[in-house]
Amino acid sequence: MMKMIRFVALLAVAALGLSAAQAKDWKEVRIGVEGAFPPWNMIGSDGKLAGLDIDLANDLCQRAAVKCDLIAGEWSTLIPSLNAGKYDLLLTLGINEARKKVVDFTIPYASGVATFIIIKDGTVPALPMTGERLNLNDHALADPVMADIRARLKGKIIGVVQSTSQEQLIHAYFGDDVTVRTYKSSPERDLDLQARRIDAGFDSGVYGASLLDKPGNQDLAMTGPQMKGAMLATEVAFGMRKDEPELKAMFDAAIRSAAADGTIKALSMKWSKLDLTPTFAPAN
Repeated sequence: MMKMIRFVALLAVAALGLSAAQAKDWKEVRIGVEGAFPPWNMIGSDGKLAGLDIDLANDLCQRAAVKCDLIAGEWSTLIPSLNAGKYDLLLTLGINEARKKVVDFTIPYASGVATFIIIKDGTVPALPMTGERLNLNDHALADPVMADIRARLKGKIIGVVQSTSQEQLIHAYFGDDVTVRTYKSSPERDLDLQARRIDAGFDSGVYGASLLDKPGNQDLAMTGPQMKGAMLATEVAFGMRKDEPELKAMFDAAIRSAAADGTIKALSMKWSKLDLTPTFAPAN
């Protein structure tokens, strides 16, 4: 009996040692980012990455005491490249159920909305609840509004960035009543909108506000509700491979710290004129 107890104890010690050996001590982190989604991220005139994501990532890396290398990549390749080991984290990844099946997330570092972008004198009229917040999970309020929008958009061409939750929403809520045209980036889609090859875009409200604030875009407008909920990935976080608890804990703590001391508010106001500070449950 004593031999069995000693054997079990040795197994427990060995398991603890194996667990400790497997725990990764992060010193350097490779972060993938699109680099074509202003004001979240972009390539500046100096050829370097810039934007809200970049400023905030640099701050969070300092708080986490790790060296971070930010690497630009095409949006549709980021998640496959993360899981293949090219990156350790991804920026600007909205949280939704589909993505949770293939990646893990930190807590959100920003909380946004999604809305439509149109040409002011174009084929799409002003949509209901323009500028108002709408939680799509409040079905009693949201479902009639979305049915109204579906009727108004029937026969129209809507432009979205491929592999985004915005693309998922247009398919889910409007089905065959609209034609969905996908693009590699938001600026690429905007060229077709301004050339009137599509009737509307659907995108991040933060991106839309930044777009309208730029010279030469006075013919554009945002219309319809500022949407959250359903499949929309408006809670923005770092994406990471499954089962990286040490990395998650480091950046969760850094995000909480940056939210608490006002850094997220200051940077989001700087880049978008909106306070995107997330709210989250207290840490365990």
